[in-house]
Amino acid sequence: MAITTHEHRTERTPDSTSAPQEPSRSAALLERAPGLLVAVVIAAVASVLGHFAPVIGGPVFGIVLGIVAGALVPRLHDDRLAPGIGFAGKGVLQLSIVVLGTGLSLAKVVDVGGSSLPVMLGTFVVALGGAFLIGRALGINGELSTLIGVGTGICGASAIAATTAVIRPKQSNVAYAIGTIFTFNILAVLLFPPIGHLIGMTGHSFGLWSGTAVNDTSSVVAAAYSFGDGAGPYAIVVKLTRSLLIIPIVIVLAFVTARREAASQGERVSIPWRKVVPAFLVGFLVAAAINSLGLIPAGWHDALTFLGTFLITVALAGIGVGMRPAQLREAGHRPLLLGALLWVCVSLASLGLQGLTGTL
Repeated sequence: MAITTHEHRTERTPDSTSAPQEPSRSAALLERAPGLLVAVVIAAVASVLGHFAPVIGGPVFGIVLGIVAGALVPRLHDDRLAPGIGFAGKGVLQLSIVVLGTGLSLAKVVDVGGSSLPVMLGTFVVALGGAFLIGRALGINGELSTLIGVGTGICGASAIAATTAVIRPKQSNVAYAIGTIFTFNILAVLLFPPIGHLIGMTGHSFGLWSGTAVNDTSSVVAAAYSFGDGAGPYAIVVKLTRSLLIIPIVIVLAFVTARREAASQGERVSIPWRKVVPAFLVGFLVAAAINSLGLIPAGWHDALTFLGTFLITVALAGIGVGMRPAQLREAGHRPLLLGALLWVCVSLASLGLQGLTGTL
């Protein structure tokens, strides 16, 4: 059989062994199994710790334990574990975003959107614009600024995970971004409730403030329920609505990344839709739509939320194992300063926009 390319013609016969064969799915699964098992075990330990310290959460414990395990056990960097560790940081990461989509109700998004949308979009713009401008002023690389910006502006570790799946940043940047977001989540849980009471906020206004200015869902829940006065349920809906901002930012970043890669390879810049709209994002939307139609039983929601969080923990554990502590030290204190400035800007912007729209 003859196979023709633009440069030359090559004859192949059925018994030809000159070209390497694609590994079968079963072979690929077996190759990934050892490294993936390591990530799952670390994630299981992290999830237990996250259960007892929900403000920190399993995903943060996952990346921390992964980094510690990788530093203390050199055998985890063995070539035999690399395929599974790499799959955890990419394939499992994408699957986690799809599963988390089952927690969204588009009907609730529409219901809450009218009153919270101006505040939500305003804080989102402040987070991304601030990440670009302040990050550039501090001399922080674009990857890390983007990760900290989307983590602050959207939904913490979940947004960082979705962004990581399309821009494929250095693992050290992912770890530093999650560490930065986590630091200010803890501060928000401790400081937001007393500040809210001090300035006389209602449960509704505090729910909107915490839902737009605190990052991870667990921290939003902790801050809002600590405040009381019915802030908790409203904060959760605002937070879930805010999570939908993952969709436009991932599409834009996917397009920019695909365009840059095509240009760097000297190719004609024609971007296929599959690169602009990643499959996992389509899956996220389909999962949210299925849930919105009531096709997912209410009794499944807790289990699916746990599964989605566990998959993110597996992915971050894999990323952590591949890290080196020296890579984090190289970044210095500037990313933490960027996170602090963005957190303050977003918190003040949320309060200011509530004042302007009459929701404070």
